[in-house]
Amino acid sequence: VQLQASGGGLVQSGGSLRLSCAASGSIRGINAVAWYRQAPGKQRDLVASITTGGRTNYAESVKGRFTISRDNAKNTVYLLMNSLKPEDTAVYYCTTGVYWADYGFRPDHFRSWGQGTQVTVSS
Repeated sequence: VQLQASGGGLVQSGGSLRLSCAASGSIRGINAVAWYRQAPGKQRDLVASITTGGRTNYAESVKGRFTISRDNAKNTVYLLMNSLKPEDTAVYYCTTGVYWADYGFRPDHFRSWGQGTQVTVSS
């Protein structure tokens, strides 16, 4: 299954964007899908994850503002981002993995990150 992230763009502070992670095949059998982001000069950080059962987890910095969801019929995972801040500016990536109750989300190491989608929030 290949993943393609899209939906990024330029938005003003306080605005909203919805990112899409479209899979080339079924995501029903994938344990979990997650969004990561990487700002210039910084490491790639986990933003949110969702399991096949619908369990969601979020980074503290986005709780209450971002919502991750999945549409198995469309083989797509979404990230709705509200109340965007300049510090949300980054390249956003989606990937597959496994969610462990004790350890949280762990990405599949065999999967490349792809190009991601750029989100820029102006102040």
